[in-house]
Amino acid sequence: MTTDTMRIFLDTADVATIHDAYSTGIIDGITTNPTLIMKSGRRPTDVYDELADMGIRDISMEVVEPTAVGMVREANKLIEKFGEVATIKVPCTKAGLQACRELANNNVRVNVTLIFSPSQAILAAKAGATYVSPFVGRVDDNSFGGLCLIKDIVNIYQQQSWFQTEVLAASIRNVRDVGRAFEYGANICTIPPNVFEGMYNHILTDKGLELFDEAWKCVEATTVT
Repeated sequence: MTTDTMRIFLDTADVATIHDAYSTGIIDGITTNPTLIMKSGRRPTDVYDELADMGIRDISMEVVEPTAVGMVREANKLIEKFGEVATIKVPCTKAGLQACRELANNNVRVNVTLIFSPSQAILAAKAGATYVSPFVGRVDDNSFGGLCLIKDIVNIYQQQSWFQTEVLAASIRNVRDVGRAFEYGANICTIPPNVFEGMYNHILTDKGLELFDEAWKCVEATTVT
């Protein structure tokens, strides 16, 4: 399938924060999970309603039922309410991948989350996942290379000419890892708001602006005299 590359999703359920970031025109989608929804203190569907009204066309909505049948039932309710803006998020478990296969067969976008190994990414791809979400930060926490996992999954998909599934780098905790994830071939990075804001900042940019301001003041002073 043909897709845009180097997309940025925001990983939060804070609607006000999302509104500010989405208004920049840079954010391409939103990922949520039960923890983020809980932090928002709101009902999931209320959050999704506001995001859809904002014009966001790709919102990962995680299902929480433990069985494949339950996940599909929950997913169908979300699809019925939110239509094409809904990407159904399932865990990389037997039940999750069974649900993924059934949903994918019905042309539903599925984000398979909690990916920690290339073998899991292979299974998710075979199950018809639209996105696989390797958890960079959590892999790093367990003394493995989170960015190396991104690279390994991308290499496998490329070697096998598998383009139906995109790599969505998740659990990213710093600005540097955004650049490295894209360097290693991730199609999408989903990042928390603080990392998104941090991408704008660089000490040399600040210094450059300071020098420009000083130069402009000199120009104005010369013009006045």
